[in-house]
Amino acid sequence: MSLTSERILPVLMEDEMRNSYLDYSMSVIVSRALPDVRDGLKPVHRRILYAMYGLGLLPNRAYKKSARLVGEVLGKYHPHGDSSVYDAMVRLAQPWSLRYPLVDGQGNYGSVDGDPPAAMRYTETRMSHIAMEMLRDIEKNTVNFRGNFDDSLEEPTVLPNVLPALLVNGAGGIAVGMATNIPPHNLTEIVNGIQALIENANITIPELMAHVSAPDFPTGGIIYGYEGVKEAFMTGRGKILLRGKATVEATRTKETIVITELPYQVNKANLIEKIAEHVRHKVIEDISDIRDESDRDGMRIVIELKRDATPMVVLNNLFKHTQLQVTFGIIMLALVDGRPRVLNLKEMMEEFVKHRNEVVVRRTRFELDAAEKRAHILEGFIIALDNIDEVIQTIKASPDTPTASIRLQERFGLSEIQAKAILEMRLQRLTGLERDKIMNEYRDIIRTIERLKAILASKELQLQIISEELAELKKKYGDKRLTEIVYDARDFTLEDMIANEDVIVTISRKGFIKRTTVTNYRRQNRGGRGASGAGTYDDDYVEQVFLAATHNFLLFFTDRGRVFRVKVYDIPEGSRNAKGRSLANVIEKSNDERVTVTLAVSDFPDNNFIFMATEKGTVKKTSLSEFESVRANGKIALGLDEGDRLISARVTDGSFDIILGSNVGLACRFREGDVRAMGRGATGVIGMRIDDDEKIISMVAIKRSDAQVIVVGKNGYGKRTNYEDFRLTKRGAKGVISMNVTEKTGEVVAIMEVQDTEDLVVMSTGGVLIRQHVKDIRIIGRNTQGVRLVRLDEGDLIADITTVPHEEDVPEEDETLIDGETITAATIETIPDVDLGLIEPTE
Repeated sequence: MSLTSERILPVLMEDEMRNSYLDYSMSVIVSRALPDVRDGLKPVHRRILYAMYGLGLLPNRAYKKSARLVGEVLGKYHPHGDSSVYDAMVRLAQPWSLRYPLVDGQGNYGSVDGDPPAAMRYTETRMSHIAMEMLRDIEKNTVNFRGNFDDSLEEPTVLPNVLPALLVNGAGGIAVGMATNIPPHNLTEIVNGIQALIENANITIPELMAHVSAPDFPTGGIIYGYEGVKEAFMTGRGKILLRGKATVEATRTKETIVITELPYQVNKANLIEKIAEHVRHKVIEDISDIRDESDRDGMRIVIELKRDATPMVVLNNLFKHTQLQVTFGIIMLALVDGRPRVLNLKEMMEEFVKHRNEVVVRRTRFELDAAEKRAHILEGFIIALDNIDEVIQTIKASPDTPTASIRLQERFGLSEIQAKAILEMRLQRLTGLERDKIMNEYRDIIRTIERLKAILASKELQLQIISEELAELKKKYGDKRLTEIVYDARDFTLEDMIANEDVIVTISRKGFIKRTTVTNYRRQNRGGRGASGAGTYDDDYVEQVFLAATHNFLLFFTDRGRVFRVKVYDIPEGSRNAKGRSLANVIEKSNDERVTVTLAVSDFPDNNFIFMATEKGTVKKTSLSEFESVRANGKIALGLDEGDRLISARVTDGSFDIILGSNVGLACRFREGDVRAMGRGATGVIGMRIDDDEKIISMVAIKRSDAQVIVVGKNGYGKRTNYEDFRLTKRGAKGVISMNVTEKTGEVVAIMEVQDTEDLVVMSTGGVLIRQHVKDIRIIGRNTQGVRLVRLDEGDLIADITTVPHEEDVPEEDETLIDGETITAATIETIPDVDLGLIEPTE
């Protein structure tokens, strides 16, 4: 058999693959991907710092080329590719990657945009000041060393770090079958926590969390919710929600979202590109422009919004669809005694304290050994000085140095080391002053030895030293948190992002809808001309106006008897002159279907009803709960006879009085209980009998006996009438007179219940919106024409009315002056066509 064949060993492939893969796995786990729990470093990072220390790349010395350091690490300690070493060193220098950078880099070290660093031949490097705390006392035999890859040099197995690097800087890595993802923390908080652990070894994790509130990321941002933090601190595993920090800035014409901080490890350039992509594909709407205004002073991503956009809705969509919000999965896995292990917060701190305790003990032994050696020599000096003449004579009589050493040892009982030191001592040390110095040094050394022995004998003193060194570290490098915490955050919804405030919703004749805040309008006195309250286009005009809260549901009832449901905050916000958005983009109605009434409801209880009326006098009552599942594509609200249309709907509880009003000034009042509840698809029953040329224009649902009803004609006249003046009849009656309809008043366009504590908002077909105190409108009988509520331009007519909470009168500077006199309600009738300049949006 040949020599070659003798060297071939047959093995089973599965055994070889299993053994080789296990060896590879252990190498990756122990020597590459996972940090040591003691110093928080992977082997490559430890070798980089030790090589920098050996090269003298200290914070107070000049920078050196990164290529010089990379070569040093590769040649002495790390037999891998140069890019792996350089990339690892670059990350140690990036302030957006490490909470406390360990490398001080000069040159292009990349950016938060993901830009690569310059080549290693261009950049320069040295250790940061805090990195020195990683190697403090390494020359004092504080850690073990091992041979490098070729046993020509030695490298430390761990660093004697005062800095709890694993907790303050975190770590991340993917090994074989396991991964670690430890978040960074605030140094001040971690030091406080470790000191609390030193003071009370039985401290609980919740008690530790009083000192360490949560991870603290170098890029700032917001931790949204605290349950994930608790879980991670208690078990070593958890998930936390990270958000970028964004604010809304308003200008005169529009609003912008400004992002100043990003979640940890989010690439800014990729985020901007993703936002732009979502805008192009209409995943995120209402964004008109996005630009990056970041500079050396900080990050600033500006997102300009369209004029009718709701900033919090857009921001919520950014959180939902982009990395402006990310989930950070915490896996606190590290090597403990060479084995991978998941640790909770207390266990990590205990391992650090254990490591520091060993370092303190080994450093103390080293210093004690040095002190005892020095004391031994000083004792020899003292013996020699006490017998100086005889010592000199002995030395002079000796033929050579070895003989002199032996004779000194024999004559004065000295050791070989003492004798050698005496022989090397200069003659100047024989003076009296030098003798005093030696004696003082000896006494100091003795005290030092006693102190060091006391430290070695006392666990309590060792822990005290650890705590004091941490306090010194905190004083020198401690800082404030960068990452904010929202403790009580729930699983957020779009609604959580939007303030629940009152708004006025307007719908035009041609089906354009918008919402405007109530505070945009000031009240005016009766008879004022008003100002534009909604834009009109192509002979379009506002047909519906009503008050709602942004968190309410809107139920849209169409003339065909269908109903749709949408949240109020989904309605675009617009200025008083804005056209709004087409209802076709809000609900899925057909082109020839028109919304005739819209209701705002907060919930859908079983004991409430929707009471509906049609143009031909039919009424129907349906449980409100049957409308809870209605979506934007709609459902049937009631069945309609041919030629009939739905004109009104109200929310009731079964005990209301109903008033139906016709365009010719008649009104029929009857009990709601006269109408039984029916299903959504039912047609209903007769509510008021009318002639063929008449129609029902309004329905009022009233419960209070002292209620008042306002009746408004299309030409701007109206009046308040006591509810009891409308005689109670059975449903199906012709009704009684509600308003004396004449050419001056025009047909009745609206009937509504009002209160003295409310303001009346009147909208004209020309888009003029007028707000006035209900109390200023006179109470008069049913069979009257009423008073002028608003002066209309020629061709303009009243479209609809609603009520809002009362506000105080406008300030004096907003009142109109004519010839230096203030115009009031008392003088308005005597001065025709006066424009009071009221109801203008407030700045």
